[in-house]
Amino acid sequence: MSPVRICSRTACKAPAVFTLTYVYRDSTAVLGPLATYAEPHCYDLCAEHSERLTAPMGWELVRLPVETPSEPSADDLEALADAVREAAKPAPGGVEPVGQATEVGRRGHLRVLRSEPAGTQPTQE
Repeated sequence: MSPVRICSRTACKAPAVFTLTYVYRDSTAVLGPLATYAEPHCYDLCAEHSERLTAPMGWELVRLPVETPSEPSADDLEALADAVREAAKPAPGGVEPVGQATEVGRRGHLRVLRSEPAGTQPTQE
């Protein structure tokens, strides 16, 4: 199975970029960005077929705005690098704080812990 979905129109092998959905109750056809996964009552369309699309007589066609992916700018990449550097710095004092908690339950290898307020000792049950 191909990871790229193709246009739903007969004999069209172009990659799909839009999804068409009909809302029968409102007599509306909605054309929007390609859905995350294929649904049985939706139609995937290529750019050419989506441009030529018309709604049935008496119906309204709603075209949702499509965000165009943009290349990251140098500022975006620099901000990302700064954030990674900041996250990699060791905690002040070199020791990470460790909280106190009491185990209140267990299921398999998972434990349920209840946090204790700072300055109090866990109680033994």
